[in-house]
Amino acid sequence: MLSGALPPELPGTLSVAVPGVLEQCPDEVLPLASVGKLLLLAEVARGLGGGDLHADEPVDLLDEDYCGGSGLLTRLSARRWTVADLATLTAAVSDNTATNALIRRVGLARINEGAEALGLVRTRLLDRIREPRLPQHPHTFAVGTAAELAALAERIAGDEPWARVVLGWMAACSDRSMVPALIPHDPEDSSVPDIPRASPWVANKTGVDVGIRCDVGVVRGSRQVCYAVLGRSAAGSEFPMTQAMRAVGARIAAAVS
Repeated sequence: MLSGALPPELPGTLSVAVPGVLEQCPDEVLPLASVGKLLLLAEVARGLGGGDLHADEPVDLLDEDYCGGSGLLTRLSARRWTVADLATLTAAVSDNTATNALIRRVGLARINEGAEALGLVRTRLLDRIREPRLPQHPHTFAVGTAAELAALAERIAGDEPWARVVLGWMAACSDRSMVPALIPHDPEDSSVPDIPRASPWVANKTGVDVGIRCDVGVVRGSRQVCYAVLGRSAAGSEFPMTQAMRAVGARIAAAVS
């Protein structure tokens, strides 16, 4: 359990897995919102390394790919992008349209088979991104556990070639409002540094939906710390959950100082 890191009362469930630092309810299966896109990015990177996907392969956007919510492609005119472009948009601005195009290209079954090959048991994509999500659709985009996602973050922070690609994509994430908010870092530093280093560096992927706040990432300073923090609360109670996630980030900042 956490000691002194979180408010005594939270408006929902906060699942935390920070190996070697913090742990709270790490095995609870929760909705992931856009954090589930990490499974897609991992499989795209593995495909690039295996040679059956190519970074410069063009992908035409179909009408069915377009989706509201986070991202830029619904505001841009181009209808053809490369696999690498779409992965970058998925990681940097959590682009829902780019995500749907990549899921269509790679295939949902393959993404989940890849997740299983990486040791994930209960962390899965259930569907493509939908705005709105109707009763006939799967109830959410993705589900998983903090423990499994922290382990995935540790794998991404390792030396495998595909993992270095994903870590570079995550370094471009534009959302540092949750766990990294109290970690003193340069949010525009998208280079991937060695360890140790003088000041903290962050690469992460977030997920936001009504009642859902999720963040998975890698922090490098005097040491490396990987984390997964998943929050679920009633609609309207998201900010207290975000504050608790920031408190976890403060503990991580102390651990890497």
